[in-house]
Amino acid sequence: MSGKGHDGELFSNGSNDTLIVAAKLHRVYDAGEVQVHALRGASLKVKKGECVAIMGSSGSGKSTLMNILGCLDKPTSGSYYLCGEDVARLGRNRLADVRNQTIGFVFQSFNLLARTSAQENVELPLYYAGAGGRERRSKAAEALERVGLSDRSHHHPSQLSGGQQQRVAIARALVTSPKVILADEPTGNLDSKTSVEVMDLLADLVDAGMTVVLVTHEQGIAARAQRVIEMCDGEIVSDVRNGRTGAES
Repeated sequence: MSGKGHDGELFSNGSNDTLIVAAKLHRVYDAGEVQVHALRGASLKVKKGECVAIMGSSGSGKSTLMNILGCLDKPTSGSYYLCGEDVARLGRNRLADVRNQTIGFVFQSFNLLARTSAQENVELPLYYAGAGGRERRSKAAEALERVGLSDRSHHHPSQLSGGQQQRVAIARALVTSPKVILADEPTGNLDSKTSVEVMDLLADLVDAGMTVVLVTHEQGIAARAQRVIEMCDGEIVSDVRNGRTGAES
């Protein structure tokens, strides 16, 4: 990877511990006769094993940035490398493979299928990856055990608390052994006590080597991350380390 100036600093990482490298990301949407500039030159780098929180008011660009990092959208211009691959230039099918194999998603609303068990919800990414039934069941059981829900594997979402549903969602994100978990307001629908429990679980994953990038509007949640990125009007206006243990940027 190469570049000049600030881009050069981003891309010449000189090691294999950098997972995400995004440089001068712009995203422009056409809204009729008006163009909306959702991102205006955002650049960042995330190392393996880091926990990074992205904050900003509504319209700041944090959701657009998360969508690009999650390969759910493409930048209008700029570069995005994930695990050394220029994903900004990939076609639809390859992007789908990257999402399934490299990224685990956790959403505010859990996004669990109501009529299926916790076990079956966790198996879903493996089903789309073409894994056989025995492999799906084994890996899903392992993921549920990792989040402390082995005894709830046959329960449906309606039989689980909000915190338990989010743990199922985290197990689903983990089941494909992704390189990074992207969490969009993972505590947004939870009470304060349950939010702490979910963040404790994410912190344990980071301690075990997982990379986590999360969007949040809660200062207390962001304080649990190793770094806090603030966005405003499509730009990254600050990138501050919290002083927690973990990989250095």
